[in-house]
Amino acid sequence: MRAFLPSVLVGVVVICMLFGCGAARKSKTEKEMAAGGGVRYEPTWESIDSRPLPAWYDNAKFGIFIHWGVFSVPSYGSEWFWWYWKGEKRQNYIDFVKNNYGPGYTYADFAPQFHATFYNATKWAKTFETAGAQYVVLTSKHHEGFTMWPSNYSWNWNAMAVGPHRDLVGELSDAIRRSTSLRFGLYHSLFEWFNPLYQQDAANKFSTQAFVKMKTMPELYEIVNRYKPDVIWSDGAPGSSTYWNSTQFIAWLYNDSPVKDTVVTNDRWGDDAMCKHGGFLTCDDRFTPTHLLTRKWEDCLTIDPWSWGYRRDMSMNEVLSVETLISTLASTVSYGGNMLLNVGPTSDGVIPPVFEERLLQIGQWLAVNGEAIYGTQVWIAQNDTTTPNIWYTAKQSGRGLDVYAIVLAGLDKDFIVLGVPKVGNDSKVSLLGYEEAVEWDTLSTGELVVTMPRQQDLPYGAQWGVTLKLRFLMNAVKKPNTAKPTAGKPVLKKAKKFRRPALPRKEDLMEPWIKSSFFDL
Repeated sequence: MRAFLPSVLVGVVVICMLFGCGAARKSKTEKEMAAGGGVRYEPTWESIDSRPLPAWYDNAKFGIFIHWGVFSVPSYGSEWFWWYWKGEKRQNYIDFVKNNYGPGYTYADFAPQFHATFYNATKWAKTFETAGAQYVVLTSKHHEGFTMWPSNYSWNWNAMAVGPHRDLVGELSDAIRRSTSLRFGLYHSLFEWFNPLYQQDAANKFSTQAFVKMKTMPELYEIVNRYKPDVIWSDGAPGSSTYWNSTQFIAWLYNDSPVKDTVVTNDRWGDDAMCKHGGFLTCDDRFTPTHLLTRKWEDCLTIDPWSWGYRRDMSMNEVLSVETLISTLASTVSYGGNMLLNVGPTSDGVIPPVFEERLLQIGQWLAVNGEAIYGTQVWIAQNDTTTPNIWYTAKQSGRGLDVYAIVLAGLDKDFIVLGVPKVGNDSKVSLLGYEEAVEWDTLSTGELVVTMPRQQDLPYGAQWGVTLKLRFLMNAVKKPNTAKPTAGKPVLKKAKKFRRPALPRKEDLMEPWIKSSFFDL
């Protein structure tokens, strides 16, 4: 087993000594910059935050997140398995390994069992497309440091060297672009829990950058040049964006990279950047603001609320219902955000059937109601003042602003009452997916009352929600889209959150156990 153990430190040192990896990249970047034109972004947050968000991302609204790696082999607890086992030394994780794998077992011993036997990238791509997603973000490397592509900076600790012996990133990238019209993106963890280079930088209070210069940044340049992702979804760690050289990388990404015109980035580039800088805000896992923000934002959540990676101890009653997922999508879009929904495949490369079912259900609903989601903007109101769980979006049409009321409650009633829309003589009301005319009237108080068709006449998926299309409203004024990027941290109201594993604290990284050998963990 030890033949498969990662030899990151030695390999990186040798190759950099032989070839001067930093200098080589610098000369290439300078050559590209000389050939560039148009707006140039400086390596400062002020300049980077001034870049307009590529329109495709705001129009997309719905994407798929994939957490997959060596943690999918033990598939117990969460994708933070290694940290909980060897970092926090939680007793249930210690007992799990002892009882199932025996004494002396290390995390690296899981890697050869990461087979990806049934991984079919084309099938995944088609499933995501059928789900109605517009972009996909695959975990290229999580905090365990195992790269899902044959990285030149992660010898013997990547999917080509051990386990699947395949380029898992490359296969999905090719399948997405060959078989669908979806955008392809990559998640990348800046830090690695047990990498000796990172541990040393942390011990030096991030005054040194050995890990950044020899591991993190070379990997980022590598995946951008090799796979040309339209999303770089960074996951941050202790240390400032200055330590991580974040602004230098993003300036290159926006100025000279092969995806400079289309790429979007998030905000996890250091502890001073999160919820403040970058292309769009994530602020925290399962981020759900309850008011409009001045920046584009994304709610990343997972179908299994307790883990991003696949876990064998998952129960059916823990899985989010399709009603919850559609409600989250509708409310997120009404507040100007995107929803990035995560699935955790098994180590064999299978998307668990219950996850696949949820994706296909969302796709069936979007096939009817997608007009109210894709390419929309925020309206003057986000939810209704009279009937709860009705969410509003809007879209510019040839004759004005069309408003969509996504109705997710009271679907068994004969009437739906809407308090916000103001109708006039020219107003029109229709139901997406329903070909017949819809009857409507107004109350003396001015509320709009819509007569609902019989349940059996409603389009498929109506049991999860329907959409009323409202045209020529008297109050359908065009509201500026608040998703345009501006610098500065938004003032946030209280947002609903779920349990999220805490990042290791800086002081935790100084504990005696962290000095132990990476290879014995």
